[in-house]
Amino acid sequence: MLANNLANSATAGYKRDQEFYGLFTSDDAAGAGDAPTTTLPVIQRQWTDFSAGVLQITGNPMDVALSGSGFLAVNGPHGPLYTRNGSLQVLPSGELATADGYALQSASGGTIHVSSSQPIEISPDGSVKQGSQTLGRLAVVTFKSTDSLTKAGSACFLNSDPKNPPVAAANVEVQQGKLEGSNVPVAEAAMQLVGVMRQFEMLQKAIAVGSDMDTKTIQEVARVGS
Repeated sequence: MLANNLANSATAGYKRDQEFYGLFTSDDAAGAGDAPTTTLPVIQRQWTDFSAGVLQITGNPMDVALSGSGFLAVNGPHGPLYTRNGSLQVLPSGELATADGYALQSASGGTIHVSSSQPIEISPDGSVKQGSQTLGRLAVVTFKSTDSLTKAGSACFLNSDPKNPPVAAANVEVQQGKLEGSNVPVAEAAMQLVGVMRQFEMLQKAIAVGSDMDTKTIQEVARVGS
């Protein structure tokens, strides 16, 4: 999980994964007498941090970032997906799409068709214009709860709960010429990864010591018996 976070630290719109810990108390690990009881942390489940990343100015008119809570609705290969990665492109069909090739949904339904030969202008409310013609408005949605959102790729999410439908997002501004960076704190994630690797090495050494002790015990018992 930590390695995947680091690998996507430069992916626009990526949301880091974290783990939720609980405490486990074993009867066998209980202290004797007045000694304190031993508790161990246990990973109960993984969760996604949906906090916003830093908006980065790119100057590219095909880049958009969302200022506020919300997602761009797109047509995935098996149904609607939702993303905050606003790196856009124009498909051969003329549809405005994400870098993954998923066509952006229009707020009025359908998709938005543009001409690749003319520059596009995207207003803060998500309206897409070429020249003096308005071609549509980006569907920017939000959810009552993000618990039903599961990752589908590096920066897209699938809503797995039909009882938690997307609704039009309020107080969200679409900023053209910017991208939202990932919310991965690189230094912190790297330190956590190093810590996990060191713990793994310590456990390996402990297992090796235990194995050596068992081997020596068997050898000593066999020597006494002979």
